[in-house]
Amino acid sequence: MNKNHTQSTTLFERAKQVIPGGVNSPVRAFRGVGGTPLFITSAKGAMLTDADGNTFIDYVGSWGPMILGHAHDEVIAAVQQAATRGTSYGAPTELEIQLAEEVIQAFPSIEKLRLTSSGTEATMSALRVARGFTGRSKIVKFEGCYHGHGDSLLVRAGSGVATLGLPDSPGVLAEVAASTITVPFNDAVALEQVFDEVGDQIAAVIIEPVVGNMGCVPPREGYLEAVRAITERHGAVLIFDEVMTGFRVSYGGAQQLYGITPDMTCLGKIIGGGLPVGAFGGRREIMDVVAPVGPVYQAGTLSGNPLAVTAGLTTLRLLKSLNPYPQLESATAKLVEGLAEAASKAGVKTVSNRVGSMFTSFFTAEPVHDWTTASRSDRDAFGRFFHAMLDEGVYLAPSQFEAGFVSIEHTDEIIERTIQAAQQAILIAL
Repeated sequence: MNKNHTQSTTLFERAKQVIPGGVNSPVRAFRGVGGTPLFITSAKGAMLTDADGNTFIDYVGSWGPMILGHAHDEVIAAVQQAATRGTSYGAPTELEIQLAEEVIQAFPSIEKLRLTSSGTEATMSALRVARGFTGRSKIVKFEGCYHGHGDSLLVRAGSGVATLGLPDSPGVLAEVAASTITVPFNDAVALEQVFDEVGDQIAAVIIEPVVGNMGCVPPREGYLEAVRAITERHGAVLIFDEVMTGFRVSYGGAQQLYGITPDMTCLGKIIGGGLPVGAFGGRREIMDVVAPVGPVYQAGTLSGNPLAVTAGLTTLRLLKSLNPYPQLESATAKLVEGLAEAASKAGVKTVSNRVGSMFTSFFTAEPVHDWTTASRSDRDAFGRFFHAMLDEGVYLAPSQFEAGFVSIEHTDEIIERTIQAAQQAILIAL
């Protein structure tokens, strides 16, 4: 069934006149799959509705936050009530304390927490704090890991940067990029070699414990343990970027799932319940270098915004009471198995990676465990499949290199509809 996208096309042409590329975040422009992006007018549960009135089963979930589904009644009611008391104060609230306490209870590695307004702010701030704490200048990141658009992190990043073929961004100073060392993900030997060479200069290692921005790529067995041991031995701060995985792969994030204790953690997405938010936290002695206690400056006008904090706090409390993780695990496993079977029956080579309710189907015949193997995926095949799935009423991330997300609103019936759509789409597209 070919859906009409006339209104979205009209809106996109209008948007391009006033917004760079017509979008406010590059991957939304559909450059990785071709065609015109959909303009969304509403969402509820597992469904999106676009400007032309088409409805879609959504596996983007606002890039991860909507673990309870869109417009959850209790979250919406809490935000509406909070809005009647004012939308922003620029002053402390008890809500901020409550959210911090909830996060710290779920993440024992975090003894103190600072709220920001985005995941990018959280990672940028964590690195500044790590440098201030250690007195060192260099950081280590991993090829294909995306930690927001901070200058020192846009070096061999994933996500939209990978899709657009921009390994680095103009405007990032050479001297800033020079302070960032990149190594392959899932390669402990490469990391050890870097530390053997310049370990006394490395302030921090920042890592997505489960990568979501070159598609979903899990850590190999023992890999995170090796990263923890290497950083500990050399006195570098280990930062887990759990903006995506926090409260997603388990209530206590990837560090709970894999049993690893980082020095610092960055969070976002789910802790804002769909509103703009971020946070960074860690050991007390590290966080106490942050102003106003210590000399490392970090600030934000809307940090701790009462609407975002209310949405996040309501979401976390619901997750704790509902414990949907077994349901999410089962639903996502069923989805991934169904997608893989549909491809196999059509004679199409795919590899599916999944951790909890995060997943990616790569159009490749080889296992995907790092950026090199992910990048060999057939992007054109994915693009054709993506558009065929749209025609079948399923909205996937418009990039081969983005994880998909399942919510508690993705019922057995919705998962089955998705698998049936994939069976049709893959025959049509490939």
